[in-house]
Parts: sequence; structure tokens; C-alpha cells
Amino acid sequence: MPGRLAGIKIVIVDDDEDILAAIDAALGAEGAITHGTSNGNDAIAAVGQEKPDVVVLDMMLPGRSGFLVLEKIKGEADSPAVLMLTANAGKRHQAYAESLGVDAYLLKPAPLDKIVDVCQQLATTRRQEAQPTGKEGKGKKK
Repeated sequence: MPGRLAGIKIVIVDDDEDILAAIDAALGAEGAITHGTSNGNDAIAAVGQEKPDVVVLDMMLPGRSGFLVLEKIKGEADSPAVLMLTANAGKRHQAYAESLGVDAYLLKPAPLDKIVDVCQQLATTRRQEAQPTGKEGKGKKK
């Protein structure tokens, strides 16, 4: 039986190798095609190469912060959905991430099943938004 994330491409960005490995294992077990990286600059390159549906993004990263990564990868018509994970409970950080276009925001430690659920929701929403509705070009007949 295929997993809930079968065929979904996800880039995971976290500088904690244990967290990165745990998220990778959880998403992979649900059928996601994953690519992991631990550096903000590498994250931007991975998003450009992999063209993921979803990015799971830590806030505090070497090379380039999660905010700067978010700012760089959002704003394109085909930009991926982004789930930001952080241990920082400050509301200003969440508000700033939202202003940059983050799609979901979870505090660490987030349960792996919650991360899987949110990734599934984000990927489903992104794919539905990319699908034509079938209403285009159907005006009233005269």
C-alpha cells in the first residue's frame, strides 16, 4: 500500500543531524522522495535542483538563516510550500515568517506524525492550486 506522501518531493533542512534523519525517515516511510541538507545556502541550491512540493525548514541554520532561505525560495509562481520548524516560541518570529510567505509553522519538538500530516496537507493544497479548475474560458453563451 502506498504511503500518504507517495511521489511527493520534500527537501528537509535542519542542521541537527538527528532531527534531519528522524524527519527523513518519517517522511520516507510514507513514500516521500526526500532530499536533506543542513545548511541554508545548500537548501536554496537543493530547492532549485529538486523542485520540491514541500520544504521542511529549520529557522536557525549555518550559512543562511531559515528566514533568508524562506525569502529566497518564496515569491516564484511555482515556489514550494514551506513548513518552518523552530525551537523559538517567539510570536514575532512566527509573524515575520508569515510575512515572508511560510505556509505552516511548528514548534520543536514537533511530533513526527504531525510533520507528516502537515506535509501531506501542504502538498495536497499545492497540487490542487496548480490544477486547472475547468472553469476557465467558459463564459456565458449569447
